[in-house]
Amino acid sequence: MKALVALILLVQLPIHKAVPAGPPAPLHCDDPESEAAAEAALLYINSHSHHGYKFALNRIENIHVLPQGLNNDIIFLELDLLETTCHILSPTPIENCTVRSFTQHAVEGDCDVKLQKLDGKLSVLASKCHSHADSSEDVIRLCPDCPLLASLNNTEVLTAVVAALNDHNSKTADAYLKLLEIGRARIQYHPVHVVSVEFAVAATNCSAAEAKDNPEACQLLPDDQSNFGFCTATMVTKPSQDLKVDCQLYGHQPGVTYSTPGQDTSAGLVPSVVQGFTNHNLRLSHNNPVASESSSSEFPTALLSAKSVAKRAVAEVAQHDKVPRPVGFVPPPPPCPGKIHHFKI
Repeated sequence: MKALVALILLVQLPIHKAVPAGPPAPLHCDDPESEAAAEAALLYINSHSHHGYKFALNRIENIHVLPQGLNNDIIFLELDLLETTCHILSPTPIENCTVRSFTQHAVEGDCDVKLQKLDGKLSVLASKCHSHADSSEDVIRLCPDCPLLASLNNTEVLTAVVAALNDHNSKTADAYLKLLEIGRARIQYHPVHVVSVEFAVAATNCSAAEAKDNPEACQLLPDDQSNFGFCTATMVTKPSQDLKVDCQLYGHQPGVTYSTPGQDTSAGLVPSVVQGFTNHNLRLSHNNPVASESSSSEFPTALLSAKSVAKRAVAEVAQHDKVPRPVGFVPPPPPCPGKIHHFKI
């Protein structure tokens, strides 16, 4: 009898069917996971850039995740970057590099990056970047007297760089330095005429004294002994003449090399600079060797998908805003873009 009652009760119990788990919630641009992916992307970008300066993260514009399987995701990022004062050859970690202020005529970088997160480990599969200086009009509007970026092949710029390097080599008792590239230059016309330049240098196998007789015979040190550095200089030409130069060598950095394909080493100019550009373009398009051709070809399509997802999210928030809300109600922010870390250009 007891067994029959137990059976009846069991039959009457409600049956709860297992509900399949839905897709994971989309990442927001300011989520810790998004910031970690951006950090990995930034490290990759700076380590694969060969000219100009390191870039810092300004904002995550968009993020899109494509699950590939258990603990395996493909992540697409759109990043806004800003140029720092650290040259690409500098050993200073990016977190310690100063972002150039708006009044210093800032340079912005835009990057699309594809990463894989496998078993919790992030790796970059591909990246596409470019950079551009802020418009002169924007700088003048905020700071009418601020000097603007000058073309890196400007005659006054080249004159200032040559004079500064000669001045340093004539006064130092250390290695004779040769020019690698001009990093940036600005010219101020009023109230005094000032040319400010920054340029990368490298030590040679000659001392400054040995180079006086035949500087052309001095060669850059081999990779296993290389010693790169950086110089800043200001040359005042009117109303009086003055030259101030500061050069610092970084010391040998194992594994750090400088690429000089097609470069005019006499002037320290890469081909794009000869055309009159004011900054080194972060023209980075790189596929990691571990990425397959099929994966690389998916890059643009997935980015378009990510952008459509972001547009839908913004539209949904806008639609919710049309619904009457209680006083004091604050609608949730859209998932992207993320917060601005420095300033918006």
